[in-house]
Amino acid sequence: MSLYALIKRNGPSGFGYGSTAADVTAGLDLGGKTILVTGCSSGLGFETMRVLALRGATVIGTARTEAKARAAAAAVGGRVSAIACDLSEPSSVRGAVAAVKAGGAPLAAVICNAGVMGLPRLTLIHGLEGHFFTNHIGHFMLVTGLLDQLAADGRVVMVSSAAHRWAQPGGIDFDNLSGAKCYRPSRAYGQSKFANLVFAKELAHRLAGTGRVANAIHPGIVMETNVTRHMTNPLLEVARVVGGWLAFKTIPQGAATQSYVAVHPDVARLSGCYFADCNLANPRPDAEDPSICPRLWAMSEAIVAGLD
Repeated sequence: MSLYALIKRNGPSGFGYGSTAADVTAGLDLGGKTILVTGCSSGLGFETMRVLALRGATVIGTARTEAKARAAAAAVGGRVSAIACDLSEPSSVRGAVAAVKAGGAPLAAVICNAGVMGLPRLTLIHGLEGHFFTNHIGHFMLVTGLLDQLAADGRVVMVSSAAHRWAQPGGIDFDNLSGAKCYRPSRAYGQSKFANLVFAKELAHRLAGTGRVANAIHPGIVMETNVTRHMTNPLLEVARVVGGWLAFKTIPQGAATQSYVAVHPDVARLSGCYFADCNLANPRPDAEDPSICPRLWAMSEAIVAGLD
């Protein structure tokens, strides 16, 4: 089978690699549903917000600043509101939680889309490595702060990545969360995406029997987004030119899986799963280790409790 045919082939869900966010939500009426999307100012977050609003949802879009969130909301139109939520700043996350709660609407879905990738040098945020704090701890604070606001059938979607496979053996280096012992951008990013995945699994366990679900997804390789802004390796530039037309996803395609898992009826009862190309997929084997999930949760709670 040719690569082109493989890319175009759909999976059991009826969707696949080439499906877009518009494809997977076609025919759905999301009127009356409120959905929060982090990282709404560009890329996958903006496209997800745009399509969900097009389907009638009330979308709360967050970005690092209120100005960026407002600009994105204005560009989308419809029932869209804007809130500042800088995931690297605890006070900003707490402010976002308070603002959402003040709005009062139950959340049909929380899509944790925002993130950073490939910080070239070790960056410490509140004493922790920057990828881990922003991509995991920031979203951990946001989601756990909003659990009481989650609708009875609400969904949490963690945008992980196939890059969770880049994490060290065991997934989380609990003795080096600062990155001080050793820092490699790819491994640090992989660890944060592994954390996103196992956070979703542990949250799914804690939500079991409530009607609410949590899942993690791999959006695909999308080189057009701001998340790759720190990636300066010359080989990546060659990949952008040579491989972009062949294997990389467009932004509408990259936004498909998180949109599908957030709102499609077929996913309503699935929890603790990992999706890629709008279909169930298998994560790295140690992501299924039952000892890692609760340990990461407890560590994350302790970290958050110690933040100013």
